[in-house]
Amino acid sequence: MKTITLPAENGRSFEYSLNTEEPLRVETARFKSRIAYAAAHVVATDEPEPAIDLEATLAYRRWLWALGFGVAEAMDTSQRGMGLDWNGAKQLIRASCAEARAAGRPIACGANTDQLRPGSNRLEQVIAAYEEQGAFIEAAGGRIILMASRALAGCAQSADDYLRVYGNLLGQVSEPVILHWLGEAFDPALAGYWGSSDVSVSMETCLALIHDYRNKIDGIKISLLDADREIEMRRRLPQGVRMYTGDDFHYPELIEGDEGGYSDALLGIFDGIAPAAALAFQKLDENDRAGYRALLAPTLPLSRHIFQTPTYHYKTGLAFLSYLNGRQRHFSMLGNQQHARSAAHLAQVFVLADRARLLRDPDLAAARILAYLKTAAVC
Repeated sequence: MKTITLPAENGRSFEYSLNTEEPLRVETARFKSRIAYAAAHVVATDEPEPAIDLEATLAYRRWLWALGFGVAEAMDTSQRGMGLDWNGAKQLIRASCAEARAAGRPIACGANTDQLRPGSNRLEQVIAAYEEQGAFIEAAGGRIILMASRALAGCAQSADDYLRVYGNLLGQVSEPVILHWLGEAFDPALAGYWGSSDVSVSMETCLALIHDYRNKIDGIKISLLDADREIEMRRRLPQGVRMYTGDDFHYPELIEGDEGGYSDALLGIFDGIAPAAALAFQKLDENDRAGYRALLAPTLPLSRHIFQTPTYHYKTGLAFLSYLNGRQRHFSMLGNQQHARSAAHLAQVFVLADRARLLRDPDLAAARILAYLKTAAVC
């Protein structure tokens, strides 16, 4: 049994013995009981000012498609608004949609308003920015995800302003879109989205929009990290409109569902736990709920750790896990966000991934974390 020395949050170190169970092995998978999009991270070059390593980034998406997932491109997981601007997002969307089209794989892409400069924007500018990005996505062949907009949150004065903007956009789209309600834990600039600081009031506004435009909406992804709120909203959606869970704290129970239904999924954590999730979805196809829970239960501590406060730095943990698994050559990120989490935090990512059998080559992962710690002058 291999034992390595890792840093702890208290400033000390501890000895960790690697899991002796065989890592989860899956090269290809298909499932049909749930729709699952993996919001995918961006692989960056190892340069003083990192840029997108497009081939490595596309290779990661090919792997996710092979495991049965749709890819949610240019979302917050890809560092949208935290290192990835609209020009970079266009590059990703164009390339990923071409790959998806050639392989016949599902893809949905984030339309936002991040080409606008921060400051005093008007609703007309927000609408025009959304229209520009939505048109680009449709032309590339992707499904639109109408992302929550910082610019809209900054200039909307009431719920009616949100209804005006979204109603204008939904009246124009060619294919049903996925709405996106991102809580302020993921982005503090989105506090009070849908026109109220009271989530119950905001939910009523959002549901009113969905009922009015149900034929233009495939589903809604909500990331409020509140399972009860999601279940409440899920039960009130019009028939044919999906709930896509974005809850990285409670996804196993929300996806499994209850007597009133279930959530499909559009999750950042799938980027890191894809083998376990793919196998778990196959268990659901077989109505083996015990097997489903057994596969996902060990992933939950890992997800809750990666998404701990400040939640918006979760991308660092996903990129690190990709590096540990040999799916990228470097642990570098756009905007040098690899420094956003401590060495002790990343050491715990290693431990929890190992316990969940998500390190495909534990010896490689151990060598890589020790090399990282040496570079970081830890242990």
